[in-house]
This record gives sequence, C-alpha cells and structure tokens, in this order.
Amino acid sequence: MSPFEIVAAAFGIVSVFLSTRQIVWSWPTSLVNVTMYTVIFAQQKLYGLMAIQVFFAVLSIYGWYEWLFGGAAKTELKVSRTGPRLGAALLGIGLCGWLALYLVLRATNDASPFIDAFFFAVSLVAQWMMARKLLECWPIWIGINCISVPFFLLRANYATAAQYAVFLVLAFMGWRHWKASLAASS
Repeated sequence: MSPFEIVAAAFGIVSVFLSTRQIVWSWPTSLVNVTMYTVIFAQQKLYGLMAIQVFFAVLSIYGWYEWLFGGAAKTELKVSRTGPRLGAALLGIGLCGWLALYLVLRATNDASPFIDAFFFAVSLVAQWMMARKLLECWPIWIGINCISVPFFLLRANYATAAQYAVFLVLAFMGWRHWKASLAASS
C-alpha cells in the first residue's frame, strides 16, 4: 500500500461524502481522485479501470456544471427519479458496454477483463446518473461497491478496498439523504 494510493483513496472518500450531501465541491475533489487512480490502475494493468478515470474526469466537469446550473432556468439541480424509459436505456447501455469492453479487454493483457469491463460500463452509467442527481445512482453504487471490496482485497490493494468499503457505507447514506431531499422538494 503506497502513500500515493492512500492519498488517492482519501480524496475519493471526501468526494463521495460531499456527494451524499449534495455539496458541489465533490466534483473538484473527484478530479484529483480520478487523476491519481489513472496512474494506479495503469501500473496494475487494469486498463478498463484506468480508462474509466478519464471518463470520470469529464463527467466530474459535467456534474460540477449540472449541479450548479442544470436546474430550471439555470438554477441548482434538484434530486429526481429515473423514469422507466431512461432506466431501460441506461440498463441497455450498461450491458452492451460491458460486453463490448469485455471483448476488447480480453484481447489485451488486462489482469481481469470481465470484472474490469463491468466496473467500467456500470460505473460510467452510475456516474452519469449522479451528475444528473438521479436518485437511483445510489443502489447501483451499492452493487458496484459490494463487488469492488472483495475484488481489491484479493488483489492486495488494501487502501483501494478500504476506500470502496467506505464508499459502500456512503452510498447507503447518499441514498437516504437524496431520498429525503427528493421528498422535501416534492
């Protein structure tokens, strides 16, 4: 466990905590986290996880803007629900992305192409949903985190596994807080 990985994990935890509270500073702290994890995952030959960090950086800029100006008349974005059509589309995108990326990563020396492709595709969908403040992002993050903790423990990435364990707790908190926020604005 390197000091670099510990710092990266700390920025990730701060970022997700701020997200649970709908504090816009979650996005710049996310930028630091994803930049550092691009390096970490490249070193570990987890190319899907490395590449997703670039997409997370773009989504962090998008989410930062959306949370500030994505609401009605360019106001602060409020928590909302994912409609059935959008939910079906996101499910399809996630599944197709998982399969397509798995086929690509299988042809490389990726250390774990199946799970790496899963993390990439599903996390990308969940992160976009978070940027749009869609309540249902949190159950998706809960599922991702339940898989991430043992995956990183088995790889002896203890700081990253601990980060995802904290993310799991924070995802439950985020789901609860965002549900309350949605109820209060209804």
